[in-house]
Amino acid sequence: MKLTKTNPKLIELIGNLKEKSYQEDVKIWKDIAKRLERQNRRYAEVNISKINRYSSPDETILVPGKILGSGQLDHRVNIAALGFSKKAEEKIGAAGGKCLNITEIIDENPKGSKIRIIE
Repeated sequence: MKLTKTNPKLIELIGNLKEKSYQEDVKIWKDIAKRLERQNRRYAEVNISKINRYSSPDETILVPGKILGSGQLDHRVNIAALGFSKKAEEKIGAAGGKCLNITEIIDENPKGSKIRIIE
Protein backbone atom coordinates (compact mmCIF):
# COMPACT_ATOMS: atom_id res chain seq x y z
CA MET A 1 0.00 0.00 0.00
CA LYS A 2 1.57 3.26 -1.12
CA LEU A 3 0.75 6.38 0.82
CA THR A 4 0.72 9.73 -0.91
CA LYS A 5 1.45 13.15 0.51
CA THR A 6 -1.53 15.38 1.20
CA ASN A 7 0.27 18.67 1.92
CA PRO A 8 0.06 20.65 -1.34
CA LYS A 9 3.13 22.78 -0.49
CA LEU A 10 5.22 19.67 0.12
CA ILE A 11 4.00 18.06 -3.11
CA GLU A 12 4.93 21.25 -4.99
CA LEU A 13 8.37 21.35 -3.31
CA ILE A 14 9.09 17.73 -4.25
CA GLY A 15 8.04 18.45 -7.85
CA ASN A 16 10.24 21.55 -7.98
CA LEU A 17 13.22 19.59 -6.63
CA LYS A 18 12.82 16.88 -9.27
CA GLU A 19 12.35 19.44 -12.04
CA LYS A 20 15.46 21.40 -10.99
CA SER A 21 17.42 18.14 -10.84
CA TYR A 22 16.56 17.38 -14.47
CA GLN A 23 17.08 20.97 -15.66
CA GLU A 24 20.49 21.44 -14.04
CA ASP A 25 21.55 17.77 -14.36
CA VAL A 26 22.32 17.68 -10.62
CA LYS A 27 21.60 14.64 -8.46
CA ILE A 28 21.44 16.42 -5.07
CA TRP A 29 17.92 17.80 -5.65
CA LYS A 30 16.57 14.40 -6.69
CA ASP A 31 18.12 12.87 -3.57
CA ILE A 32 16.43 15.48 -1.34
CA ALA A 33 13.11 14.90 -3.15
CA LYS A 34 13.33 11.16 -2.44
CA ARG A 35 14.08 11.86 1.23
CA LEU A 36 11.03 14.14 1.43
CA GLU A 37 8.81 11.48 -0.16
CA ARG A 38 9.38 9.21 2.85
CA GLN A 39 6.90 8.92 5.67
CA ASN A 40 6.70 11.99 7.88
CA ARG A 41 7.85 10.08 10.94
CA ARG A 42 11.09 9.24 9.11
CA TYR A 43 11.98 12.89 8.45
CA ALA A 44 15.22 14.10 9.95
CA GLU A 45 15.13 15.95 13.26
CA VAL A 46 18.55 17.51 13.74
CA ASN A 47 19.73 19.39 16.82
CA ILE A 48 21.90 22.50 16.66
CA SER A 49 24.65 20.57 18.47
CA LYS A 50 24.94 18.09 15.58
CA ILE A 51 25.18 20.92 13.05
CA ASN A 52 27.88 22.54 15.19
CA ARG A 53 29.85 19.27 15.27
CA TYR A 54 29.67 18.42 11.57
CA SER A 55 29.86 21.82 9.89
CA SER A 56 32.55 24.40 9.35
CA PRO A 57 32.19 28.20 9.41
CA ASP A 58 30.29 29.83 6.52
CA GLU A 59 29.05 26.49 5.22
CA THR A 60 25.60 25.79 3.77
CA ILE A 61 23.72 22.93 5.45
CA LEU A 62 20.59 21.25 4.09
CA VAL A 63 18.33 19.22 6.37
CA PRO A 64 15.37 17.35 4.82
CA GLY A 65 13.37 17.76 8.01
CA LYS A 66 13.29 19.99 11.06
CA ILE A 67 15.99 21.78 13.05
CA LEU A 68 15.66 21.56 16.85
CA GLY A 69 17.23 23.94 19.36
CA SER A 70 19.20 21.62 21.64
CA GLY A 71 22.88 22.52 21.93
CA GLN A 72 25.02 25.52 21.04
CA LEU A 73 26.21 26.91 17.72
CA ASP A 74 29.59 28.65 17.84
CA HIS A 75 30.08 29.56 14.17
CA ARG A 76 28.06 31.07 11.34
CA VAL A 77 26.25 28.66 9.01
CA ASN A 78 23.38 29.01 6.57
CA ILE A 79 20.80 26.29 7.13
CA ALA A 80 18.00 25.24 4.79
CA ALA A 81 15.29 22.95 6.18
CA LEU A 82 11.57 22.22 6.10
CA GLY A 83 11.09 23.77 9.53
CA PHE A 84 12.83 25.33 12.50
CA SER A 85 11.94 25.43 16.18
CA LYS A 86 11.89 28.91 17.71
CA LYS A 87 14.95 28.16 19.86
CA ALA A 88 16.85 26.94 16.80
CA GLU A 89 16.03 30.11 14.85
CA GLU A 90 17.22 32.24 17.78
CA LYS A 91 20.50 30.34 18.14
CA ILE A 92 21.26 30.37 14.41
CA GLY A 93 20.54 34.11 14.25
CA ALA A 94 22.68 34.79 17.33
CA ALA A 95 25.61 32.96 15.70
CA GLY A 96 25.25 35.14 12.58
CA GLY A 97 23.73 32.46 10.34
CA LYS A 98 20.57 32.40 8.25
CA CYS A 99 17.52 30.14 8.31
CA LEU A 100 16.32 29.36 4.78
CA ASN A 101 13.55 27.38 3.16
CA ILE A 102 14.56 24.61 0.79
CA THR A 103 13.00 26.59 -2.07
CA GLU A 104 15.24 29.56 -1.28
CA ILE A 105 18.37 27.44 -1.41
CA ILE A 106 17.30 26.02 -4.80
CA ASP A 107 16.99 29.57 -6.17
CA GLU A 108 20.29 30.75 -4.64
CA ASN A 109 22.32 27.70 -5.64
CA PRO A 110 20.68 25.82 -8.55
CA LYS A 111 23.74 23.60 -9.11
CA GLY A 112 23.75 22.54 -5.45
CA SER A 113 27.46 23.12 -5.08
CA LYS A 114 29.09 23.20 -1.62
CA ILE A 115 25.97 22.04 0.22
CA ARG A 116 26.26 19.50 3.03
CA ILE A 117 23.27 17.30 3.80
CA ILE A 118 22.82 16.37 7.46
CA GLU A 119 20.23 13.91 8.77
